[in-house]
Amino acid sequence: MDWGMANRMAQLIQRDGRCLFLPVDHGYFQGPTHRLENPRHTLEPLMPYTDAIFITRGVLRSCVDPDRAKPIILRVSGGVSMVGKDLAYEGITTSIEEAIRLNVAALGLSIFVGTDYEHDSLLNLSHLVNEGEKYGIPVMAVTAVGRELEKRDVRYLSLCCRIAAELGARVVKTYWCPGFEKVVEGCPVPVVMAGGPQVDTELEVFQFVHDGLQKGAIGVNLGRNIWQNDFPVAMIQAIRAIVHESASPEEAQQLYDTVKSQALVRPG
Repeated sequence: MDWGMANRMAQLIQRDGRCLFLPVDHGYFQGPTHRLENPRHTLEPLMPYTDAIFITRGVLRSCVDPDRAKPIILRVSGGVSMVGKDLAYEGITTSIEEAIRLNVAALGLSIFVGTDYEHDSLLNLSHLVNEGEKYGIPVMAVTAVGRELEKRDVRYLSLCCRIAAELGARVVKTYWCPGFEKVVEGCPVPVVMAGGPQVDTELEVFQFVHDGLQKGAIGVNLGRNIWQNDFPVAMIQAIRAIVHESASPEEAQQLYDTVKSQALVRPG
């Protein structure tokens, strides 16, 4: 691995071999998302606890101060919206020159395996890998499912992750699912977890994060589970404890409750 590529990967994956990425790129197809209406306001209290942020160029430039930034995973795919015909019809929106100008640590885009636009999205990934490898910038592939959440099963996600790795992604972001160890075992590059099943409590989030790490994921890329929580700083601290301090779900819950209690009694 060339020095530049190795340096960027080291910015993302910490010395313990783990990572906590914070995605705030949802607006590229959802528009103003609940509790992400003002990205700067959402991000600022969470920045000390994340290892990298997954973000679009527009929000990066307008909402993140260059002298206070964390490593950047730049979202470079888009061109669709929630009100459009098909979320899978993405293209590459951002040039490699733009990524270099922004000094990013990685590039990220979605692939849509099994859709009408599978071919297009996989060629998007291949093209992005070609450009990224030329300049020492790793690519993170996101195994998107669009509106078809029932696709989050082990067979489908294993297929997606392996294809992404075969096409040159250096990291793959995918969903937790029952049997998650099979997803990781079939993917020869590091796997980070996106959201898991729809759950009702913080403890259930801590449980699937802990389970995924035990089964081979190197970290998480969690957004809404953190910044849509009523106490996002408590939530990200608790998840960070699982990722980087090997906390159990119960220990994470205790930390969450402690930080939450401090927030409730803090003036203002």
